[in-house]
Order: sequence, then C-alpha cells, then structure tokens
Amino acid sequence: MVQCGHGPRFRVHEVRSPEPAKSGVQNPESRVKVKLRSRHLLGIEDLDRSEILTILDQARTFREVLDRPIPIVPALRGRTVVNLFFEASTRTTTSFSLAASRLSCGCVNFSKATSAVSKGETLLDTARNIEAMGVDGIIIRHASPGAPHFLSRHVKAFVVNAGDGAHEHPTQALLDAFTLREKLGSLDGKRVLMVGDITHSRVARSNLLCFSKLGARVAVCGPPTMIPPDIEQYGCEVFYRLDRILDEVDVVNMLRVQQERITSSSFPTVREYRAFYGLTAERLRNLAPEVVVTHPGPVNWGVEMDFDVAEFSRALVLPQVTNGVAVRMAVLFLLAGGEGEVRS
Repeated sequence: MVQCGHGPRFRVHEVRSPEPAKSGVQNPESRVKVKLRSRHLLGIEDLDRSEILTILDQARTFREVLDRPIPIVPALRGRTVVNLFFEASTRTTTSFSLAASRLSCGCVNFSKATSAVSKGETLLDTARNIEAMGVDGIIIRHASPGAPHFLSRHVKAFVVNAGDGAHEHPTQALLDAFTLREKLGSLDGKRVLMVGDITHSRVARSNLLCFSKLGARVAVCGPPTMIPPDIEQYGCEVFYRLDRILDEVDVVNMLRVQQERITSSSFPTVREYRAFYGLTAERLRNLAPEVVVTHPGPVNWGVEMDFDVAEFSRALVLPQVTNGVAVRMAVLFLLAGGEGEVRS
C-alpha cells in the first residue's frame, strides 16, 4: 500500500441501491460491496449495473481530487500504461494520459506513424514488445472491432478498450453516465434520446447499453439509413423525426456524424441533415427548461449542432470532458488494483 500522510483511503467503492433524488443531488444508497469481475474493460456489454455503479462511485472520489490545488494522488505510483492508439484522437488519448499522471502512473503514448507498424509489424507483436518493456496496462484504440478483445487473450497486462471500430467505446459511455448522474441525480426512469448516426457510432452502442442498465428509457432518432434495422432488440424506441420526440425527453445525446465511416449514399446533404436532425438554435429555444444536452465530441458545428449550443447553460459538453479524466482515473485504478491514501 502506498501512503502519504493521513486521510481517506482509496479503495474499491461500494455500490448502493438508488432511491429517488432531487436533480443534481446524489442518491442515498444502501451499501453492497461489489468488485469488477474482469481484469479488463472491453465493453459496457460485459458489465452489469453494480459494476457500472462501482466505477462511477469511484470516479466521484477522483472528481473531488481534480478540484484540489494539487490534483495528484500516489494511488498507482510505480505503474505504467501505454496509449496504443491506431486511430487519431485528441480527447481520449489526452484524457487517459492525464488520468494516469493524476494517479502518479507513468504513461507512454504510442504513435502509429513512427512505429514498426509502418514496416509491417502486427498488432500482437507490437503489444507484446511494448509489454516486454514493463507496462502494466494497455489502452487501445483500433479501427477493427474486437481488437481489444483479441489483445486481452494474448497479453498479461490489463486492456482497456478506447474505441474499436463501430463496436464500443466504454469509457465514453461511463463518463456520459457520470455526467448525467451528477446533473440529474439518477438515470432511473429518465428518458434519453440519442440523435444521429447510430449505425456507425461506437458511442451510441455503449451509451445505449450503459444508460439502459442504469434504468433509463432510451430512444434513438436519425435518418433511416443511419439506424440499424435490429436496434429495437436492445429495448429502445426508434424515431425518424426529431421534432416528434424532442419535447418528451430529459436528455438529448447528440452524436457525431461518422463521416470517415459512412458512404455518401447513406448520408443526406449537410443542409438536409441539419434541417431534420440537427440541434438548431430554434430547437434549442424550444427545449423544456430541465432538458440537458450532451455530445461526445468532436462536434461537427453546423451539422449536428448549431454554435448556439456552445453557450447553452444546460449543455454538458465541457463537463463531459472534465469528468472523463475522473472516470478514466477510476478505470485505471480499479483495473490496476491500486490502493493508497492522500491528505484530505
């Protein structure tokens, strides 16, 4: 155990059963000890409700740490992780790097352009060579669905899925859920609307699973060409007209149009998309006072959302980014088995 003075000890949080709460107030909960079953985080699909709440409750502790003048704890001192990103990223790779540094954990950023991958080295060879240098965890983003799962079967380090193709992006879903819980108190019974490119969005799949497991009623809306035909098997409602459902929800979760993954035949013109599915200034003015807006970023301004949303008081886009560091701290802490004490 790493210690630094006296104060509250970091440990695996206890999950509590939620009770009704006022907006913006965390729920009183009855204590039930829960630990994560897997040493990897590969997807929300693999987590049950209690495990999700374990991560979110741990993240709340680290969110308080981030508000301190010196937002660093020695919880993972001596550990090292690598950001193994085969796709471009700003928010996710920086967020994981900051999360590691806030935990006193070393972090190495892998660059595909300057690596042996450009010479034909395989994913497995790359990972094994990096692991041989003494890393404890591998955070991987890859264009191929299932790449993190494949890696987890062949390395001793813990593996975190930072996005695999159009499959899942679990830490984005967790930070979205954390942000909404902090704002709304609970997701139980809340109606969440996900708008946009559902078919190609790994965030959409992870959010749908996460929000549903936390008790939310999820609906999706977008062009028919961007809604999977089997989406209703996940228990969500499907709408093709945004104005039909917009005034009936508590949360509007706007999604990025995955321009790098879609074909022109499945996407209307930008003008048409904005008119039918964009969160325009007019739609923003007509939202009910209690509705909140989220977006995983990066935003295609003028497509998914008008610039007015950036100044919207109930837009949680920047809080999502801030909370992402706390959530990823919690994920790294729980998977690495960290434990320590900090000054209160």
